Formats: sequence, C-alpha cells, structure tokens
Amino acid sequence: MMGVRFSIAPAVVMVVLALSSGARGVASDGAEVRQQGDAGGASALPAGTAEQVDRIARHVLAATGAPSASIALVKGASVVYQRAYGLARIEPDTPATPAMRYAIGSVSKQFTSSALLLLQQDGRLSLDDPVSKYLPSLTRAHEVTIRMLLTHTAGYRDYWPQDYVMLPMMQPTSTEHILEVWAKCPLDFDPGTKWQYSNTNYVIAARIIEIVTGRPYLETIEGRILRPLGLNSAIDVDTGRPIALGAQGYTRAAFGPLRQAPREGKGWMLGAFELAMTAGDLARWDISVMDRSLLKPASYDEMFTSAKLKDGTDTHYGLGVYTNPVDGHAAIEHTGEASGFVSDNIVFPAEHAAVVVLTNEMAVNAASRIGHGVVPLLLDDAALAASSSKPPPTQVEAQALAIFKGLQQGRIDRSLLTPNLDGYFDQQTLDDFASSLAPLGAPLSFHQIFEELRGGMTFRGFKGQFAGRNVRVTTYQMPDGKLEQYLVLPSE
Repeated sequence: MMGVRFSIAPAVVMVVLALSSGARGVASDGAEVRQQGDAGGASALPAGTAEQVDRIARHVLAATGAPSASIALVKGASVVYQRAYGLARIEPDTPATPAMRYAIGSVSKQFTSSALLLLQQDGRLSLDDPVSKYLPSLTRAHEVTIRMLLTHTAGYRDYWPQDYVMLPMMQPTSTEHILEVWAKCPLDFDPGTKWQYSNTNYVIAARIIEIVTGRPYLETIEGRILRPLGLNSAIDVDTGRPIALGAQGYTRAAFGPLRQAPREGKGWMLGAFELAMTAGDLARWDISVMDRSLLKPASYDEMFTSAKLKDGTDTHYGLGVYTNPVDGHAAIEHTGEASGFVSDNIVFPAEHAAVVVLTNEMAVNAASRIGHGVVPLLLDDAALAASSSKPPPTQVEAQALAIFKGLQQGRIDRSLLTPNLDGYFDQQTLDDFASSLAPLGAPLSFHQIFEELRGGMTFRGFKGQFAGRNVRVTTYQMPDGKLEQYLVLPSE
C-alpha cells in the first residue's frame, strides 16, 4: 500500500459550491448516502470559507460513498478548522467526531524519516551509511544507503503494493520474515538508478532504528517525536489486537455494501504504516514541520529536498514526502492507506498552511479529493481547470474491460489470477461485484489512465464512463501476466 496514487480533479471545487448543505447527501447515481452528525470543532476561517469547506466534504463523501472524513486545516501556523463528517461506524450509526483517531497509513513514513534524522544529528548514524553496516545479509546491502531507503531509490521489492489485505497478511508475521522474503530477493533495479515506491524500504529503515538505539521502534518514535510535540492521540496500530481508533475502517467490493475491513496481522506495519491519530494532532505535526521546531534546519532541508537518481533525474520525492507543487505552490505531501483507511496530508511551508484529511474506507480517493478541493480556499486561489486525454484502446484495456464485464455477471476467469487475488474473489465478493456493477450496463468508454512499476509488478489505473456514473479500476500485473489485484472504485 501507498502513499496511494489517486487522480485528483481540482475543478471539483467549481462543482460543489452549488450544492445544498443538508444533513443527508445524494450520490451521483441517486443512491442515498448517510451523512449524520457533521461534528463541529474549532473554526477560525471566515464563515463563507468554512461553509465552502463543508460543502466540498459533503459532496465528496456523497460522490464516493466513503462513510466519514475528519479534517483539520492550518493557516498562519495555527489549526484554524477542525470538523468531522459522516459516520465513523455503521450498524449502529455512530457520527464521526474530530476527537476520533484514524489510521494514517504511509503518512507514518515522515515519522520514521524524522527519527533517522534525529539519530544522524546525534552522530549515531549517517543517512549515507550503507545498509550493510546494520543488516549485512540483505541483497546488495553494501550498495544501498539509508538515504536510498527513505527516497525509494534502493531497489528492494515492495512487500505490500496491493490495495487490499491478502489472506497471508491477516496472520501475524515478523520483521525477519518480511526481510527474508522481500529484502533478500534480487533487486528490482540497480540502487540509485530508478524510483519505485516500496514499503519494504521503511521496514528496513525502522529495523535500523532498533539496531542503533537498542529499543523497539515505537519507543523511539514516542520518546523523540510524539511526546515532545504533545501528539497525545497517536497510537500504534501494529498490535494484532483491537485498538481504540474511534473510527472503524471499511471496504467494499465494487459498489457493494460497506463491510468492516479485515485487520492486518501483527508485525506487518513496522515503520511504514504504524500510526493512528486525530486529524488535529496530524495538523500539529505539520505545524512543527513548518516551524522547524523538532529537527535542526539542515535536517528539514534534507527531508524536503527531492532526491536525484544517478543520471540526474529528479524523483520528486524527499525523505518520506512527495515534493511536487500543488496548485502552483511549493508543497510536501503524502497520502496513506492502511486496511480500511485512507489519508492525505498536504503542507505548504512558505504559506504556513496545511490540509489534513482522514477517511475510513479503503482504496477510495475521498481524502485527496477533499484535500485538493480545499487547497484553493485555504490559499485564496482559484481552482484550476481539470483536463485529461484518453489514450487509444489497447490489449491491456481490452482484458481489463473483459474482466469488468465478467464481474457484472458474478464470474471471473481464475486462470488469470495469482493465488492472492484468487483468495480475494470469494463468493461473497463476487456477489457484491455483480449486484453493484450489473446495473451500470455497458460502458460508454473505458481507458487506461496511468501505468507504473511497483513491487516488481505493473500497476495500472483505468477509468470507465457509464450512463450516470464513472468508475475507476486498479490492477497489479505480475511479470508472468497473472493479476495480483483487480479493484473497482468510485471516480469523479
């Protein structure tokens, strides 16, 4: 899982401002969406701006079907807005509140990077140390540096690129198992020559923290970062036992009913996905980053600097943060996903502004749609017009569409699937796909919208247009052609 990659349409702001702000919303296909108890929190925004933020949040929840969102906005180095929308839990319906914790997924990587920068400041390690200094048995560890781990230029294969929890990951594991299986196999590329997101990198990084400090990873994070900054809501979700999140994580098959997301087994999340907290505390973390109050200025400079490959290519990724501009403003951003939860954290250091959005449905882009919709309001900019181009049909598109049509009828060709995806498509999942996709009928168009490498696989996204509704399909394909993922999700 990522930093999930979702396509954002900034023009969503232009759409939502015309919507009413009732307590219940209607999705684009006419299905009623429960939106109980928009829970008020602090707001120092002008009334008109706050109302527009409310409308964006309600519209996106209605359009995507995500149960809830918790939002915190920072401007002028203060939290100026906190509010939660929708349902933190269903059956029984429980309104979301700003005091509830959500898993932040890969946004946790910023905390791992910061812990290593603190250890570098202490003189206990260097980010340019080879991994072999700490874990000599890993593949080509003498060629890979800690910095390469943090910038995703190391080459270690991603152990969890999928946007669902595979059956083996519902069982407990150990760091040693993850390293043995994914960090001792051949690299996906020569170190420093490519950029490829890999959660394995951050498991290795967290293990190095433990080796250097002689303490469990979380003790270092708590003692050096969370407690000093007063982030009192933050907890470890990698416990293998029920935890007091407040919000329940959900998933759904295609457009079927919301179902409780399965829990990851203990040991799968070290350093990469490990934290949960309130939106307000994540916003306070952002303030500390903008104020440069925890690390030395040089360490923040390292964190925000985009890594370069050996041939000089810019990766647009620093130490646990993407460095791409947002709406023309210098920004650091990261999305996050854990089972049942998706987050987006966008920080504008020059403007001392930040947007935090936490949601509780897996593999849905509601957090980024809300976050990027709110950015122009927070920065007092006009929304940018969205544009897209559609490539011509390809063999890959034909296969993806054929699978989609099969799922509309509740069937799938299992010869195309890896064992993990075969296990995902149990009878209940197939029934949910069929009951929710069949009413869409034949697509008006179906196009691939992106392709990249991830975890030794090819990650692709597709957009399908139907009368009254658009959908997004994401797939992972193994080198042998087998599919490791096929998900159908809402699309703007």
